Amino acid sequence: MTRNTIIGIILCVLTALLSIQLSSYIGISILNLSKSPISPIIISIIIGTIIGNSIKNLDLYDEGFTFAIKYLLKLGIIFLGIRLSISDILIYGLQGLVVIIPCIAISILIVKSLRNKLNVSENLSLLIAVGTSICGATAIAALAPAINAKKEEISYAIANITVFGLFAMFLYPMVAYTVFNDNSLSVGLFLGTSIHETAQVAGSGMIYSEQYQNPSVLDISTVIKLVRNTMMVIVIPLLAFLARKDSNQNNSIKIASIFPYFIIGFLVFGMIRTVGDQFEYQIGSENWNSFIYFIKNFAEILLVIAMSAIGYNTKINKFKNLGLKPFYLGFIAALSVGVVSFSVIYFLV
Repeated sequence: MTRNTIIGIILCVLTALLSIQLSSYIGISILNLSKSPISPIIISIIIGTIIGNSIKNLDLYDEGFTFAIKYLLKLGIIFLGIRLSISDILIYGLQGLVVIIPCIAISILIVKSLRNKLNVSENLSLLIAVGTSICGATAIAALAPAINAKKEEISYAIANITVFGLFAMFLYPMVAYTVFNDNSLSVGLFLGTSIHETAQVAGSGMIYSEQYQNPSVLDISTVIKLVRNTMMVIVIPLLAFLARKDSNQNNSIKIASIFPYFIIGFLVFGMIRTVGDQFEYQIGSENWNSFIYFIKNFAEILLVIAMSAIGYNTKINKFKNLGLKPFYLGFIAALSVGVVSFSVIYFLV
């Protein structure tokens, strides 16, 4: 790990701690509330974005920001598994498939049907489709080599899911609270299936949980997003096969290289919670509850650190020279996922 990487991580940690303190100060000292209505997630992204776009040469520490998003975020999600038992994870996961499958299928079909009208390349449309419907930049990076996508197409697709995913991350908690009347399952399903990146879903779940005092939404939305991530194993090889068939390419995808292994860690902590709850009296209720409390809080701090990194990684100048038509397609894709998710949950769940 280089010196610049460590400095980047330290910047994210300091930003996260500052955000937590600001959130608490605003809620308790200024508004005289027991809990702040402004999540540290929101504050950390805003601070990171402002600093990242105001101070020159911060890109020297991009490796540190990337490390926070790639590893600390996943570690935080793994630790979130302590909030749920294995039975809860399985129940929510199976319910999630009812929403996840239509969202993925319909959004991909919509993007493919509109790409010619908007004059967007086949590769870019596929990258936008999988990034929007499955798991953002991870899905884009997994599919890109198999379809020989250009670097500009990859960057453009990631810009799409960054812009519309962040917009959804802040907006959808309020929308979900209004339309689903604070029903934990419906809100968790909606956030977990309609927002693009894993980090964005985790951030949105935390915003909702803190804003409306409903922590189960973070748990449910996280499980749903992890189930959605595993769909890469099916969808990406299928799209790569169809693309090869149309263009006579022979690039292949190894399933092992795209499987989101941190899901296993999440399940392990779910198993720890299940076993610990069964033997709580032998362990000691106070000790067990303290352990759960520590892991839960540490997970949330890691998520805030990762959100700070997302703020630092959001470079506004990268979007200036991009054409609008692919953004129109990205907007339609993002909107279609949200509409399909809402419709399936509203009528079937």
